[in-house]
Amino acid sequence: MDGQHGPVLWFMGLSGAGKTTTARHVAAELRKQGRRVELLDGDELRETVCKGLGYSREERMENIKRIVYVAKLLSRNNVEVLVSAITPYREMRDYARSQLPGFMEIYVKCPLDECERRDVKGLYAKARNGDLRQFTGVSDPFEVPQSPDIVIDTASASLHDNSDAVLGWLHTHLRFMQAAQRA
Repeated sequence: MDGQHGPVLWFMGLSGAGKTTTARHVAAELRKQGRRVELLDGDELRETVCKGLGYSREERMENIKRIVYVAKLLSRNNVEVLVSAITPYREMRDYARSQLPGFMEIYVKCPLDECERRDVKGLYAKARNGDLRQFTGVSDPFEVPQSPDIVIDTASASLHDNSDAVLGWLHTHLRFMQAAQRA
């Protein structure tokens, strides 16, 4: 981070893992502190900026490129950006990290069976029945991150505890970066 960009906290994991729920809670806490925050939700972006894209590997990569572009615009205007997107492939996360100066990878870990249990839209059932092709975790892979900045587990920790972990890490990381810039 160079001090002129807001951090980009990228919440990624399986559908139903709790990415957006956690990101919303973190965003609300940051706003209470008077900080400029924007949440980019993958589901919402699929209906707007990324409308018309399918789920092939190439189209998923294009989806991520568009999200990265928007995040970069906000970040360079010193907005703290929270992205909630499945981001199933390492190459996507590597791309985001290479493009975003303040990129912080947050792996929202949750067992597949728990994600399926939480699935209010019935997407996992549709995928298991063959009605949805290329569904991450069922018929398309999710490549577990090798070294994320933060791992939160939504099956074993509360929303409050996970949000506190992210906020604590962010506070420490930003303080460290600011000290390094002054040196």
